[in-house]
Amino acid sequence: MESTSTYWKAPFYCLEEMMEVWLANAAHIKAIPRRKTDVRDAEWIAQLLECGLVRPSFVPPPDIRRLRMLTRYRVQLMGDRTREATRLELMLEDASIKLSVVASSLTTVSARAMLNALIAGERDPAVLAELARGKMRAKIPALTEALTGHFDAGHAQLARSMLHRLELVEDALAELDAVLTTAFAPWSHQLELLQTIPGVGEKVAQVIVAETGADMSRFPTAAQLAAWAGVAPGVHESAGKHTAVGTRPGNKWLTAMLVEAAGSVGRMKGKNYLAAQHARLTARRGMSRAQVAVAHSILVSTYYMLLRDEPYRDLGADWLARRNDEAHTRRLVAQLEKLGHNVTLDQPAA
Repeated sequence: MESTSTYWKAPFYCLEEMMEVWLANAAHIKAIPRRKTDVRDAEWIAQLLECGLVRPSFVPPPDIRRLRMLTRYRVQLMGDRTREATRLELMLEDASIKLSVVASSLTTVSARAMLNALIAGERDPAVLAELARGKMRAKIPALTEALTGHFDAGHAQLARSMLHRLELVEDALAELDAVLTTAFAPWSHQLELLQTIPGVGEKVAQVIVAETGADMSRFPTAAQLAAWAGVAPGVHESAGKHTAVGTRPGNKWLTAMLVEAAGSVGRMKGKNYLAAQHARLTARRGMSRAQVAVAHSILVSTYYMLLRDEPYRDLGADWLARRNDEAHTRRLVAQLEKLGHNVTLDQPAA
C-alpha cells in the first residue's frame, strides 16, 4: 500500500497482529521509468522485494510506541510553555516593563510575584522590586528601573490569561512526568546506563529509549543507527568528487534531544572527552557543527553501551591531544625510516 503521512499506521497495526509486515521507505524505491499506474508500482515493488533490494523500516513494538507518544507529547507541552512565556515577554515589552532583562526567566518565583502584584493593581516600581526573593534581592535597584513603565488594565488582563495558561501547562507537565516515571519502570536499568554519559539526563535518556527501543540488535552497526537518527553526514559523489550535503534527514525527536545534550556538554568547559571534542570543533567549524558531531558521539556511545550492557567510560579530556601527539610521532618516525635511518625511541626518565 502506498501511503503518506500517518495513514499507513491503521492497516499496519492491524496486520502486524497476524503476519510479518514491512514498512518500506518510498525514497528508497525508484519509480519505473514508463507509464505509471498503481498496478505497475505494485509489480515493481514486488520485483524489488524478490531481488532483496527492499529493506523494512524500523517500526517499534506497541510498548515502545506508547512511550513515544508520551515523550513526544512532553516535548510539545514544553514548546507550549516556551511560546506562552515568549508572548508574556512581548506583552511586557509593549508596556515598557523590562523584567526579563534582569530576571533569568519570567516563570521564577520572584518574577511571578511581581507580575501578580502588577495584575492586582500595584504600580509602584519600588514596592514591586521588594517582592524579590533569594538572590534576586541583590538586583533590587535594577528591578526598580526595569519595572518602571505604563502597565495598564489591558496589559493586566492579558498577563492574567497568559499566566493562567502557563500554570495549566506546568500542571500538565508535572502530571505527565509522573506517568512517564511509571511507564519507564521496565527500562530503569537502561536509563541508569545512559545517564552515565555526560550531558544525558533523565529526560534525554527517556527519549533515547522511546525512539530507539533500547534494542540495538535492530541496527546492524552504530553508523546505521546514526544515519537513521539523522546525525550522520550525507554523501553525494559524482565523477569521483565528493560534495558536502549536510546531515541526512532522520528522527527529528531524537536528534533534537541529542543536540540539546551536546549543548549541555559544551558548557562543561573541557572536563571530559565530549566537552573537549565540543571545544575543539567549535573553534574550527562553529557551534552548530560541533553540537551535531558531539550528538553523533553520544549516540555511538549509546549503541555500544546498550549492546554490551555496560556504563559509559570516558576517554579523558586530553585523549584527543594524546592521540594527535602519538600520530605525529609515528609520522616523523616513518619519514626518518624512509630516508634510511634506524629510529629508536627512548622514554624520558620520570
